[in-house]
Amino acid sequence: MATNLIQTKTFAFSLLIVSVFKILQENREYILSKQLLRCATSVGAMIMEADHAESRADFKHKMSIAQKEINESIYWLKLLEAAKYLS
Repeated sequence: MATNLIQTKTFAFSLLIVSVFKILQENREYILSKQLLRCATSVGAMIMEADHAESRADFKHKMSIAQKEINESIYWLKLLEAAKYLS
């Protein structure tokens, strides 16, 4: 079975975000960290769902949702950096 590079990378991204979430929780940042965790980990889930889409339209829709979630993740990461929680 061939390796799906985008699934591999989005899974690794999710693992990284879980690590960041744990660090933020230790620093008592609960709200922004949870927002980041939700949207960032859903990227990989949507990619996985798209891989098993029922139709081409369903595939496009799921990939579109994944793109929106990664855009939101970027926003939260930038905000956490600007707020000096991340460097």
